[in-house]
Amino acid sequence: MATLTLSNEQVLELVKQLPPQQQAEVFKYPILQQWSTWNSLSNYGSERVRIVAQERGLNWDAMTEEEREAFIDVV
Repeated sequence: MATLTLSNEQVLELVKQLPPQQQAEVFKYPILQQWSTWNSLSNYGSERVRIVAQERGLNWDAMTEEEREAFIDVV
């Protein structure tokens, strides 16, 4: 099979020519490739924020969104 070498700009131009549904499929591919990494990082962050809040005498799950944002800004 022959290999075609394209620049990033050429690839983007080709993707722009696709119908929206096919564009979504193209962009979904790299997201799915990184999903396990993202999921692990997200889980780690969730666990850590709860631990840090508890160390400061706070319950992350009982905090309002505003309280969480203020907490994150301080930490």
